[in-house]
Amino acid sequence: MIVRMSKVELAGPRELLEKVLSLLRDTGILEIEPNSTGFINKIDRVYIDSYLPDKSSLSERLFLEDFKDRINELLSYLPRIVIRSGYFNPQSIIDTISETLQKHLLACRGLYRRKEELQKELAELSRYNIFLDAVEPLLSGLNKSPDLDFIGLTLKDHDAEELLRRALTHLAGDRYELLTSNAPDGTQAGLISVNKDISDRIKHALSDKNIPEMKFPSAIGGLTFVDKIGFLKKRTSEISDELDMINMQLDSFSMKWGTIYQRVKEWIDERLSLFRATASVFVTQMCFFIYGWTMSEDVTKLRERLNKDFKGRVVLDELEIEEEDLDRMPVILKNPPYFKPFELFTRILPLPRYTSYDPTPFIAIFFPVFFGMILGDAGYGLFIIIVSFFIFKKFREKQNVADACRILMIASLHTIFFGILYGEFFGEFGHTLFGLEPVFVERRTAVIPMLYFAVSVGAVHVLIGSFLGLITAVHRKMKKEALLKLMHILLIISIVSIVASLFGLFPALMTKPVILAIFIITPVLLFTGGLLAPLEVIKSIGNIISYARIMAIGLTSVLLAYVANHLAGMTGDIIVGTVVAGLLHLLNMVIGIFSPTIHSLRLHYVEFFNKFIEAGGRKFEPFKKADKKGGNI
Repeated sequence: MIVRMSKVELAGPRELLEKVLSLLRDTGILEIEPNSTGFINKIDRVYIDSYLPDKSSLSERLFLEDFKDRINELLSYLPRIVIRSGYFNPQSIIDTISETLQKHLLACRGLYRRKEELQKELAELSRYNIFLDAVEPLLSGLNKSPDLDFIGLTLKDHDAEELLRRALTHLAGDRYELLTSNAPDGTQAGLISVNKDISDRIKHALSDKNIPEMKFPSAIGGLTFVDKIGFLKKRTSEISDELDMINMQLDSFSMKWGTIYQRVKEWIDERLSLFRATASVFVTQMCFFIYGWTMSEDVTKLRERLNKDFKGRVVLDELEIEEEDLDRMPVILKNPPYFKPFELFTRILPLPRYTSYDPTPFIAIFFPVFFGMILGDAGYGLFIIIVSFFIFKKFREKQNVADACRILMIASLHTIFFGILYGEFFGEFGHTLFGLEPVFVERRTAVIPMLYFAVSVGAVHVLIGSFLGLITAVHRKMKKEALLKLMHILLIISIVSIVASLFGLFPALMTKPVILAIFIITPVLLFTGGLLAPLEVIKSIGNIISYARIMAIGLTSVLLAYVANHLAGMTGDIIVGTVVAGLLHLLNMVIGIFSPTIHSLRLHYVEFFNKFIEAGGRKFEPFKKADKKGGNI
């Protein structure tokens, strides 16, 4: 439900402004309004003006903003580790910390840049690691004579080894040796040993055949192949050791100083929030005025706190809400425990205006009913409620998962209820097992009665939405809009009555009076809503007809359950039959969770809410301390 809001004014001596703002930030229940329109009348504007900070306050703000930027840079260099909370007040030692910060920033910046350089170099060397790991064992089996040269290469095609041997035999006769090894990435690492006098000719020939030599960094181009491998291994180890040392230094620094700088940053944020808040304050030579919005239930609490802390020197007045204020009043949605989980569905919708309705209670009331009507199997409902309960117990700390489980448990209770009405317990298994009979109707055979039932529910649902739209128009004193909505409702009822009479569901004797009513309502509808008004009526009738999906999707579910049971019986084996039925029923339940959810929400979002809910609300954003995201840097 939308919480009732109050429009308030706080006034007091100018010298108490900062303390009052600190109190408001600590309580976190007042949204400060920066716009004076609707709060200060034209006469008062001669004496009241926006607050302008003095030179000292402006200098402090610039200093703190620069200080915060430097702390943010420092913290960006530190690892994300859990730190202990800090409770000291940095204000008295801010100058000392500022001097220390510059030294620490230079040191950490140097360490971090060196770390980035090493990580970049290590990434460049890592592309040789797969080749080196595969080739290194081959070196032990080769003659390392100074007259020999080694050529390393990678073979992506295993068939290329034979072609390579033929090419080497053609170029070098028997004056070569080729060893290969499988690399972890699926390729083959090859190592060719040849005399130095023909190695260049072989390298060019291999390049022409698209078998290029493994290229090493140019900085080690003067080394032999064996020395290159040794250098790369050694350099990789040295980089890893140096990175470990830098990480240890950053970890140690973070453990020692991280808490201090994190607390200083929080204090700076608090000070800057006060400076930003003063931009929305109005003053005279002697007094300050703060205007804003708060929940009506918090007005007394805030007034008592101000009286307690300032001994009556700061007063709070609740101002009269004008009609033009309704369009800019902030919105808070607050629901009782039963409705609360269904905010999961309304959070994806635009926030409603203050003068509109919170969609949460309507979804909480109608969604489980539609879900139960569609799924409508007591066995399925019992299974889903048990699974949902265990998931809820395991993930209750995760709000969205917990809310989804609560919704499923509520919807499952309605599923059990409708399952008893339909006489369904895992399809007709309940009838076979313990003689369960339909109390209301058997969906599998009574298709037309279920269609009537679904469309009737749709008519009631759509008419409720239209009636709420009528109430909204009346509250907003929009007489023409209210008359249009009333005619809209009456015309829908008349058309539904005539259609129902054609199927024998409405007394034929009433048909003529209803037709006469339509002839009277239609001109009034055209007068109040224009030529497009009848199209809205046709759209509403279409919305009502779309509720037939409740019958259609429910029929699909019960038929699949029926098929599962009969296929199980056709197997002729109790174990195989149980497995077949269990898998099909499980599939049906998965579909039976998602499909009713999607279509029930669609009936709310498309067919129902557009009749009365006005989007465009502004979220209530009170002046308060920034939320702490935990103890990580």
